[in-house]
Amino acid sequence: MSGRRAGAAVAVVLAVTIVAAVLNYTGASAVAIFIVSGLALAGLAWVVAIATESVGARFGPAATGVLQSTLGNLPELFVVLFAISAGEIVVAKTSILGSLFANGLLILGLTILAGARQAKDGVMRFRARLPNDTATLMLLAVFIIVVLGVSDRVSDRASAHQVAISVVGAVCLLAVYGAWLWSYLRDPEGRTPEADLGLTLPFQAGIALLAAAGLGAAFVSDWFVGSLDSAVQSLGISKAFTGIVIVGIAGNAVENVVGVFLAAKGRADLAISVVKNSVAQIAVFLFPALVLLSLLFTHHMTFVLGGVYVAALALTAVAMWQVSGDGEATFFEGLALVALYVILASLAFYE
Repeated sequence: MSGRRAGAAVAVVLAVTIVAAVLNYTGASAVAIFIVSGLALAGLAWVVAIATESVGARFGPAATGVLQSTLGNLPELFVVLFAISAGEIVVAKTSILGSLFANGLLILGLTILAGARQAKDGVMRFRARLPNDTATLMLLAVFIIVVLGVSDRVSDRASAHQVAISVVGAVCLLAVYGAWLWSYLRDPEGRTPEADLGLTLPFQAGIALLAAAGLGAAFVSDWFVGSLDSAVQSLGISKAFTGIVIVGIAGNAVENVVGVFLAAKGRADLAISVVKNSVAQIAVFLFPALVLLSLLFTHHMTFVLGGVYVAALALTAVAMWQVSGDGEATFFEGLALVALYVILASLAFYE
């Protein structure tokens, strides 16, 4: 039955991806391409989750957890790379921020709502190590972003070397992430169990599906970014809103579904692990990796962000730590995180 469910899910995503391809290559309206490609990105993120779980089942729970978080970010990776290639640096940066805000506020909040509602006493409980580790990693990323942001605002001498400083910061973040990941995977208490979605496939099928989904994500991301300018003008939305909200939610479809599903099933530790692992990877792996990869393009991405988003990112790190750092969370705390995301999305809409 699990194989049938997986096959049905993949078939739906394939159909949506084919529609996106037809629209792109037949010269359909940019809005249609933009919307269907966004849906295809969300679907491909879900397919990556199925394939990753199928592959990771052979290597154990810790490896599966890391694979799910890493490969689940493939859609965002391709969207940002194509955006950088097209000179859409605003979209590139806000897409990364959108993933951080979506995971750290919206998805974490919804996960806590589901977990607290399921708990008999209304308190969702989980191991505190991963939330505290994530807070440390987030604050490290925020430190670099805030320091560079202030340097840019006051136009000091260092502001003329933003790319070089960003490269140094990226290398430092990746080194710290590598050290944390090594210790996390070796600690039995900190390991992420397998997120059983009930959709696993045979190992060989999982490998093939993972390769196909990755290739599909690359093509769909290209179509999505290519339709971006005309679509946002026609729809009357800002590029900031596109990155912060649309890409942030579509690219994190895995965490959207899995985190809430597991929390509702009473698997609090696993639910928090899925969401928190994704936050950590985006902040100190994906973001710095993209800063380094951007050196291969004409337009370079740095850690310099708009003042509003610097403040929002810093407050997000504090809010995440405050809500989940003690290993407990209640319904109203989850609701507060969701409210913060809605406020931020409203601001991005009017940017």
